[in-house]
Amino acid sequence: MKAITYSTYGNPDVLELTDQPMPKVGPGMVLIKVKAASVNPVDWKIMAGYLDAIMDVQFPVIPGWDVAGVVESVGIDTPQFEPGEEVIAYGRRDYVHGGSFAEYMALPAHMVARKPAALDWQQSAGLPLAGLTAYQVLTRLGLSSGETVLIHGGAGGVGSLGIQIAAALGATVIATASEKNHDFLRSLGATPVSYGDGLAERVRQIAPGGADIVADFAGGNLEATLAVLKDGGRHASIADAEVEQHGGTWMWVSPVGSDLQALADLADQGKLTVEVAKAFPLEQAAEAYRLNMEGHTRGKIIVEVS
Repeated sequence: MKAITYSTYGNPDVLELTDQPMPKVGPGMVLIKVKAASVNPVDWKIMAGYLDAIMDVQFPVIPGWDVAGVVESVGIDTPQFEPGEEVIAYGRRDYVHGGSFAEYMALPAHMVARKPAALDWQQSAGLPLAGLTAYQVLTRLGLSSGETVLIHGGAGGVGSLGIQIAAALGATVIATASEKNHDFLRSLGATPVSYGDGLAERVRQIAPGGADIVADFAGGNLEATLAVLKDGGRHASIADAEVEQHGGTWMWVSPVGSDLQALADLADQGKLTVEVAKAFPLEQAAEAYRLNMEGHTRGKIIVEVS
């Protein structure tokens, strides 16, 4: 099969289109014919070697943890899925090797969910990692209807989905972004505020009593978080380990198929969508990486496979 691979740590120049063996499909596994994948910052951080201390890498690496595609076959004793079903997954395993930037990807069935009919292939490929990150942060913090939540980084891939999830759960949502993205945040269901100096005061003007929950999807916001958090409030970050020293939770997303199915259901209920910034063909994966590394796009960057 055709796949994007790299055989050494480095920048996007190490990516190349190669021929690789078909993945093996063991018991309880699903072989997916990939339609689309998406680029996440973790992909190029792994490729650069930044996570070498905590993750085993087996070269050559096929990158990519987000996948949308069609079930090609299933392994022994895999009653959850059948060939021909349209599915999505956040395909992170215990080591980095057989990712989604390929024509086929094999994953344990417990990571896989059915593709939302309301989203196209590109949008569906952009949902798993970012959507699960937001969903698991908010649900782990126990967000409930009627609470006020502040989301740092509201215009990003995780933050934009977090706004929609929080709104669907019945929360009042405040989110930070640059002024050029304020209308976008309003369209998602949030009251926007500009980040930077004076953020805490601007949030307090909107929510004088403070926030029940603060979800930091950007990093560097601990001081503002603590300044607006109610007594007894909860907070978490995916980008700042220091929150643990101040009663917060530092989180890493888990590949839970049932959580992903809940997100797919929200999409089919019209409560969640995914903004796509740009799509690239598989052979231009390096360009997709470079665009993601710039960090200025609004929406997901997609790699179309078939």
